[in-house]
Amino acid sequence: MSDIEIRVECRAGRITLNRPKALNALTYEMCLAIEAALDQWRQDDAVALVLIDAAGDRAFCAGGDIAVMYDTGTRGDFAYGQKFWRDEYRMNAKIAEYPKPVVSLMQGFTMGGGVGVGCHGSHRVVGETSQVAMPECGIGLVPDVGGSLILAQAPGRLGEYLGTTGRRMGPGDAIHAGFADHYLPEARWPDLIAELVTTGDARSVDRAAMSAPAGELRDLQPQVDRLFAAETLQGVIDALRADGSPFAEDALNRLSRGSPLAIACAIEMQHRLGPDSTIRDALALEYRFTHRAPEHSDFLEGIRAAIIDKDKSPAWRHPDLTSVPQADVSDMLAPLGNDELKLEEERT
Repeated sequence: MSDIEIRVECRAGRITLNRPKALNALTYEMCLAIEAALDQWRQDDAVALVLIDAAGDRAFCAGGDIAVMYDTGTRGDFAYGQKFWRDEYRMNAKIAEYPKPVVSLMQGFTMGGGVGVGCHGSHRVVGETSQVAMPECGIGLVPDVGGSLILAQAPGRLGEYLGTTGRRMGPGDAIHAGFADHYLPEARWPDLIAELVTTGDARSVDRAAMSAPAGELRDLQPQVDRLFAAETLQGVIDALRADGSPFAEDALNRLSRGSPLAIACAIEMQHRLGPDSTIRDALALEYRFTHRAPEHSDFLEGIRAAIIDKDKSPAWRHPDLTSVPQADVSDMLAPLGNDELKLEEERT
């Protein structure tokens, strides 16, 4: 059985992620298949919209399949990861810039690479089981696949908070933070799919949408805006420690699980991006980090601790959250010269 099912049904180009036992984690081949389908349907008048969903009830897509990156990276082959990210980012940009409606139905976990597939379309639907997050700092990476742009354009300082702590968002919070547009109970999704396929009219999503359950972020917004307003990780940590509230203690606990270097870079990226930034701006900045990540960051150690050995005891390059020199952040996000991300390149 294929890891991804791509077909045309009536008026819809359909993409179904089909690795439910692996929480529909994206492989390199799946990224290329999504891109090829988008390219094929772009000029096809028979395809009025693109509909992206996933098999199983546990996850839309819980991230990228990073085991191969670990295997190649620990052998000194950094080119594979760089190729994966470059080609994945090009696919993410094509979804964000697609000239036809792109509808995504995101049940269960939508994290990391799943955000890149599901959260850049024109009609992003969540249900009662949806859990959206950008948890990359926990494995030594930064929020990527264009997720840094969504974070940067989230209300107030939510981008800094969500991007560094990896906090999960239920449906109401995902809509509040800008990762989704509409809520619809998942029992109603088959009827919506049938209507979208038959009519090719993405406005069916708007008509079907219902009020989402209340989330928590709206009420937390004043604390987030106050305590995550500093320009650097050191400033954020100082503010949280001085505050001492239950929210501050919870945030410090969440931050303590991530790579100090990745967290510091994630904050800096949020400050470089803003309301006028584009998906291409965000992907180019992300690629500066990810291009260097296997060799110069905590990425491989983060994967080892979380996925390979599962000891949950990573040995980060910096011993604590207040020991990251700003020069190390600048080095990770510095221009790449001839290696800068070029989205117009043909895949290799």
